[in-house]
Amino acid sequence: MFENSPYCHALKEADEKKLMGLHHEAISICEDILCDDLDCNEALEEIGDNYLSLRQFPNAIKALKQAKRVNPKSANAHYLLGFAYSSVNEWKESIYELEIADSMEPNHPEILRCLGWSVYHYGEKERGIVLLKRATMMSPDDIFILCDLGVCYLNERKFLDAEKVFNKILEIEPNHDKARECLKACYYFRGQ
Repeated sequence: MFENSPYCHALKEADEKKLMGLHHEAISICEDILCDDLDCNEALEEIGDNYLSLRQFPNAIKALKQAKRVNPKSANAHYLLGFAYSSVNEWKESIYELEIADSMEPNHPEILRCLGWSVYHYGEKERGIVLLKRATMMSPDDIFILCDLGVCYLNERKFLDAEKVFNKILEIEPNHDKARECLKACYYFRGQ
């Protein structure tokens, strides 16, 4: 992942901190890298990703825009920026970035998931669902993709489709509270 970077060791340490939920420590490590090299794209992406986890979206967007300026060919920077924009309901900007990421890294399930979600919420509901279904075909047991697809089906009042998706989630993860609540909503709306 970071093998080609002269900051490989520090970036791996920041990534480990991120995975442990120590986001401020991860950001600090990356900021130290930027003190040495303002154009370290990987550090900027890591900072953005950590700010996303902290739900500090303006900070994430700022870091990821800079990452994109440093390396416009980074699919990850475009993906993360698209995700950040979707988190603040800026659907048009999100779609723009995610479509670039998808063109650079076609058929990546997570990129397709985010793109499908943004397209759906931008108003192209059918296309959004198709993208989410494609993502599930590539990663059939991904809870996040399944949840997004199920919620879209629920919003479209396609209750039988939604029930299938939420039941599949519960097969994979029996204690998934959101899937259980959404399944109850399906039954309620279908009058069961």
